[in-house]
Amino acid sequence: MEPIRPLKTEADYEAALAEIEGYFENEPEIGSEAADRFDLLALVIEAYEQKHWPIEAVDAPDALRERMEAKGLTQKDLAEVLGSKSRASEVLNRRRHLTLEQAWKLHREWQIPADVLIHPYALKSNRATP
Repeated sequence: MEPIRPLKTEADYEAALAEIEGYFENEPEIGSEAADRFDLLALVIEAYEQKHWPIEAVDAPDALRERMEAKGLTQKDLAEVLGSKSRASEVLNRRRHLTLEQAWKLHREWQIPADVLIHPYALKSNRATP
């Protein structure tokens, strides 16, 4: 059995996936050498995927849109939580950040992780471009 090494090529990645697949069909006993090998394979596969196909964190406007779509909510529903239609529009269009109070209310009522709602993100400029 070859030692586990960092994955550098797509071929390395494919080989690691093929090897780890066997562990899903025949789960190793916890604490065994096979279980340790499985854990190491999972780590190098995860590192390769994060390097080559990173998943960007969702910001507040995207999280709100996703929750609205998933729950059949509208911008009017968001306006009720935020206090006004204009505030809902400004937040969704990245013209204004949520206040801490609004983020907390959305976290409680819509079950969106608070860290997503308060994480900084770029706002769009309010100036018209020439």
